[in-house]
Amino acid sequence: MKIGIPKEIKNNESRVGMTPAGVAELIRHGHEVFVQHTAGENSGFTDESYAKVGAKILPTIEETYAVADMIIKVKEPIEPEYPLVKQGQLVFTYFHFACDRPLTDAMIKSGGVCLAYETVQLANGALPLLIPMSEVAGRMATINGAYYLQKTKGGKGKLICGVPGVKPAKVLVLGAGTVGQAAARVAAGMGAEVVITDISLPLLKMLANEMPANVHTLYSSRFNIEQELPDVDIVVGSVLIPGDKAPHLITRDMLKLMQPGTVLVDVAIDQGGCFETSRPTTHSEPVYEVDGIVHYAVANIPGAVPNTSTIALTNATLRYALALADKGWKKACKDDPALFKGLNIVEGKVTFKAVADVFGLPYEPIEL
Repeated sequence: MKIGIPKEIKNNESRVGMTPAGVAELIRHGHEVFVQHTAGENSGFTDESYAKVGAKILPTIEETYAVADMIIKVKEPIEPEYPLVKQGQLVFTYFHFACDRPLTDAMIKSGGVCLAYETVQLANGALPLLIPMSEVAGRMATINGAYYLQKTKGGKGKLICGVPGVKPAKVLVLGAGTVGQAAARVAAGMGAEVVITDISLPLLKMLANEMPANVHTLYSSRFNIEQELPDVDIVVGSVLIPGDKAPHLITRDMLKLMQPGTVLVDVAIDQGGCFETSRPTTHSEPVYEVDGIVHYAVANIPGAVPNTSTIALTNATLRYALALADKGWKKACKDDPALFKGLNIVEGKVTFKAVADVFGLPYEPIEL
């Protein structure tokens, strides 16, 4: 199979779809890999490192899409890429369709096969291709929240860990999945007082036993969240419904319960955000204020640490990429139910129910 790895062109996205080590494995399996010039440069991987393992370097993104049977990338195609996706071409990446109607319409029109990292799901409910980036995003959420808590950045002027004789900051984490747990552990390690919420009592029980002593669990309800807001310093929103829009756990009217300079970090922004007042931001302009509350809603948080993120992502995606390349997408998805769940749009048809429901589009389940 001919596999293309284009350079990411989304704002401040420095990751790349595959490391040279991953490319070497694809080539070892007999596939041709085409890497766009400088695609891996910002992640610390030179053209020479790809060429050394046998990849062919192409000068433009247009040529990379044109030659490939399968595209492997990190973020969803953006508008300049829409016309580059071909009929029947497999695109393997994060899509997050449920919060992006133009992207959904464009991929339907393209006739491509859109296999989304974020909805590949194991029988136990785990999301193996979302987990590595969620672990990065969760850790970064706390680090960035602590940074914007500084007075010079619009925050309250608190040090997250406090000092002897001065209380640490209080961090509220909404959602106890991979992102939430990572955020809570880093916040706890930095010395903050941490409250983590979820609607799963078994999960909360597990976390109560496993988390550090400065992490407290709380059942997630509007009432309980409102009780925490008056003295909270950082809120990390990490709620996820696979393939669907995130619910708004903090509404506009709840902002008045918080003190000015409180920092909201919305990691769920890829799925529409879990704060009503959230809108996507970028690494170049990461924050804005609403009613005195600082909002951080960067849609590609792991892009700030592209070397770590690219290696972690390749570690997770490679086995699936090899299956797709070795067998073709139809047989690979037939053989692996987890991979099958990643099919969101197939040759003009919406095959993932949550995406169809969000936009009122026909849902056409695929049979292989």
